[in-house]
Amino acid sequence: MSSTHKPTRRGRRTVARHGELSSPSPVGFIMKLVGIVAAVVLVSGAGVAAYAATDVVTSFADGAVELEGQGPVPPDIGAIEGGVDILLVGTDECEEEYAYLFGARCTGADAGNQLNDVNMLVHISDNPRRVTVVSFPRDLMIPLPSCTREDGSTTSPVSKTQINEAWGYGGLSCVAKTVSDISGQNIPFAAKVSFGNVINITDAIGGVDVCIGNGGIKDKYTGINWGPGPRTIQGVEALQFLRTRHGLENGSDLARISNQQQYMSSLARKLVSSDVLSDPGTLYKLATTAVDNITPSESLTNPMTLAQIALAIKDVPFEDINFVQFPVATDPADANRVVPDEQLAEKLWAALAANQPIDLTNDQNNTGGVVTVDPQPTETAPTPGTSATPAPTEAAVALDDIPGQSAADQTCSAGNVRANG
Repeated sequence: MSSTHKPTRRGRRTVARHGELSSPSPVGFIMKLVGIVAAVVLVSGAGVAAYAATDVVTSFADGAVELEGQGPVPPDIGAIEGGVDILLVGTDECEEEYAYLFGARCTGADAGNQLNDVNMLVHISDNPRRVTVVSFPRDLMIPLPSCTREDGSTTSPVSKTQINEAWGYGGLSCVAKTVSDISGQNIPFAAKVSFGNVINITDAIGGVDVCIGNGGIKDKYTGINWGPGPRTIQGVEALQFLRTRHGLENGSDLARISNQQQYMSSLARKLVSSDVLSDPGTLYKLATTAVDNITPSESLTNPMTLAQIALAIKDVPFEDINFVQFPVATDPADANRVVPDEQLAEKLWAALAANQPIDLTNDQNNTGGVVTVDPQPTETAPTPGTSATPAPTEAAVALDDIPGQSAADQTCSAGNVRANG
């Protein structure tokens, strides 16, 4: 993966760049998982035939993977103290239907190799419920543990390599074991998805609204040439948007994560504003579209477990759904790679363990991936008989140097085209 290191604009701190290997969509996977668990929850009360739900769950279980070295699966998410973690992995396999979109990645010497290019740890807290999605940059340099392959053989540990090499050492189980080592979290649930199916998912919900900032986005590698302003993307456009990094002001993988977080936040709002989760037809369409391209852990195939996950997250407010980047610093051995920032990471994990609200105070305009948008003011009249003074809230932990945003935040892509030409 060759890359060229260039200075960032406005004196920004340089961050790791990487080659042109296509990145899958983490959002596509979240949409699939939400669609499946919500369908299981709502199917009986919404009048959908029971055999349909059974068929979806049975298909979802095909090819399930046993996770190595993780703790016992909790019997009831609602009763868990301290929350639960789910690992979502996106691999860059070349599906025949979409290979034309990825050029040499799917026709060259590396076409048969799969990398776990998207790695997200979803932490669902105990009451009060909060959801934090931690994205691990694919250029993150970390040790790999010894892993057991599906054939029973074991790999030797690796002292330092990119996190996206873990899949090649032992598939989903090895990725889960690696992320568990990095984070110190027990990961009882995991699943992986390939990148192509995001096209079908965004079509199923009628697209997702995003915003293009600066003067627009031009990216010859993904085929984007879009002007500034709001845009509803679906199908191939959604995949192009989620893959782009050359079209962003900074051009780095970390900037791409910030841009993808804009999409995830908008997606969360779309689910509610469009009543997607209350439409059994849409839910079933999401679920049946998803199952063919998901490989879950065995622990995630129980219908009751899926229902419990959905129930745990369904009422979490937007401001308590946070998408954050795993804290990193430039690798001293390679300016194009990153290594864990142990001090900041410890602060993040401690906040999650204590179930404290998170205040993402890092200036998103400095990521080179998004620019902030002035929020639209809304005023709600106080209910008669109640005080207009808000109730006291728990003090939030300020994560000053960790990029991210909540589902309540609205941002635009930091396009690489300047408004003045």
